[in-house]
Amino acid sequence: MKNKYHISSLFLFLLVPLLVSGQTAPSLSETSGLNAAARRTTLIQGANLFTIVAGVINGLLSLLGMLFTVLVIYGGFKWMLARGNSQQVDEAKKVISNAAIGLAIVVLSYVIVYAVLQVLEGGLGQSGPPAEGGGG
Repeated sequence: MKNKYHISSLFLFLLVPLLVSGQTAPSLSETSGLNAAARRTTLIQGANLFTIVAGVINGLLSLLGMLFTVLVIYGGFKWMLARGNSQQVDEAKKVISNAAIGLAIVVLSYVIVYAVLQVLEGGLGQSGPPAEGGGG
């Protein structure tokens, strides 16, 4: 008897939200203004291939920058916990130097990508050379 009661209460517990959600109430995104905020960011509308590629590249470079920063911190902790052991200190120095080199490469690539994207964005905005034989 108890088992049937548990099954029927579970069924009602799962069924009632489905029945209630069928009503025509405004969604949370409409009432909270999330759709309007998304339209203002141009993340949903007006995103062309150039904007998407630039966003992906910037995101990946940001993640790599964070990774190398975490590696520098890891090397610092490893150095602190070495307790004077020269082999562990050398390993920590190696981790820090490699992470610093990687971070420098990421920062330089970010600068290069930013410059290239600015040139491409400026170049894409122009319609071409002026027409010859104007009204003169």
